[in-house]
Amino acid sequence: MNNYEVDVVVIGGGSAGLAAAIVVNKAGLNVLILERDKELGGITLQCIHNGFGLHEFEEELTGPEYVQRFINQVKELEIPYKLDTMVIEFTPEKTVYAVNNKEGLIEIKAKAIILAMGCRERTRGSINMPGFRPAGIYTAGQAQRFVNIEGYLPGRSYVILGSGDIGMIMARRLTWEGCQVKAVVEILPYVSGLIRNQVQCLEDYGIPLITSYTVTKIHGRDRVKGVTISKVDRNFDRVIGSEKFIECDTLLLSVGLIPENELTREAGAKISEMGGPIIDNNLETTIKGVFACGNVLQVHDLVDLVTAEAKRAGLNAIDYIKNRYGREQEKVGLITCVPGENVGYVKPDLIKKSELDKDIIFTFRAKRPDRRIQIQFKDENNKVLFKRKRSYVIPSEMLEIKLNLSELPIDPSCRNIEIEVIPRPEVLIEED
Repeated sequence: MNNYEVDVVVIGGGSAGLAAAIVVNKAGLNVLILERDKELGGITLQCIHNGFGLHEFEEELTGPEYVQRFINQVKELEIPYKLDTMVIEFTPEKTVYAVNNKEGLIEIKAKAIILAMGCRERTRGSINMPGFRPAGIYTAGQAQRFVNIEGYLPGRSYVILGSGDIGMIMARRLTWEGCQVKAVVEILPYVSGLIRNQVQCLEDYGIPLITSYTVTKIHGRDRVKGVTISKVDRNFDRVIGSEKFIECDTLLLSVGLIPENELTREAGAKISEMGGPIIDNNLETTIKGVFACGNVLQVHDLVDLVTAEAKRAGLNAIDYIKNRYGREQEKVGLITCVPGENVGYVKPDLIKKSELDKDIIFTFRAKRPDRRIQIQFKDENNKVLFKRKRSYVIPSEMLEIKLNLSELPIDPSCRNIEIEVIPRPEVLIEED
């Protein structure tokens, strides 16, 4: 078994992993990137549409152009990386075990680990869709790889279930290839992806969006011949008599993403209900010296935000190695961040009371769309600590607020901070 010792191991060679590794390397620490695919770049390589880089580079790039800039930096800095290498385990002692076809089993001892494994798509099995198992059922990302990387068309006529960003982008992409997209069907009463993709990918190309409907039957044994869609009520139960048949030869699924945290869970880190690891304000998981960033932590809507978060993870790993590694740590008081009214989740999950004077970036998502709202932070005694107005919120757009909590009226005994999205008080008065 080959053995290595480095300061930091980065698991994942996509946009998050590359950005984090570059930051660590520039601080003079040894870093090693482990990537299970045959090349660096991650999922961004198959996203050939534009819209990337507006925050990071202040110009509009395609996905491959965006991630290539980080790949070039990795090569210029001579940061070592291993491709076709599958991580099979890491331990709380920061020992990583991986395997590839050149070296066999590899053991890497590190001082810190940065998790950047990304996320995967929900499949037909995860949403319990009834019917036979004919050919012609793919996830939207799988179809995207076939078309953009492999050069194959999965079919000629499509129904897309789910209005996630990949699904809507693929509706436009397949239309460009001369295919017919019969409809994008969404179980919610609104799109689950970005509004700009609804406009640019569906409305601009006349692709029907059918909301409050879902696929209730797949027709065909050897190959998909069509699907039956049915209206759903507010409890997502099928409305009897609302069935519609749509003829197609391919069904694409764009029904959500799941952070890849099997390794994290097996190592003993605590996982939140949303699928990402529980982290503190330094992006550190419940395993000391293990940090998480990008879609393995929370599913982002913009890759630029992934990069920014990864850079923070890199800086925090550097700080850990230089100031905390190998030292006994005293127990510190923690404040738990709790999602309140119309908030699905909050990151970070925990805040160290000893670090309230640091700038903390809170990221969270609304559960449902709303307009003329107010974001509030309050303690367990319902005391409002912070509030900010917004014109609107939608679940597909991540909300981000940077705060220095030492500037807020927080009681030293505070144990919980609740973040909520509520109608503005003046709106309620107007309605009365």
